Amino acid sequence: MITKLDKNATRKKRHARVRAKLSGTSARPRLNVFRSNKHIYAQVIDDLNGVTLASASTLDKDLSLDSTSNVEAAKKVGELVAKRAVEKGITAVVFDRGGYLYHGRIQVLADAARENGLQF
Repeated sequence: MITKLDKNATRKKRHARVRAKLSGTSARPRLNVFRSNKHIYAQVIDDLNGVTLASASTLDKDLSLDSTSNVEAAKKVGELVAKRAVEKGITAVVFDRGGYLYHGRIQVLADAARENGLQF
């Protein structure tokens, strides 16, 4: 009998597979994205030193959002994380979509980060 895994367990398996090959360095850190039903979070991480260099989420007080779970919110988070990374001198990153499909909020966040100075 085959048991069906839930979507999040499948995503975690996909993410673990990607993370085995993908790692951020100080020269080219990893832009990690986590998406929940209510919020979206983005971090620029140096995996060699285990340090978060920049982060943004829909929970930030800097963002005045009507809704935290739509593509407009994801776009603002992408802009904010890119601006914070560029302020610290980071322009090139490796994009880690966290096992999510490159679609919807994830794609909008990535495009907004690209438009605001990050290259990946």
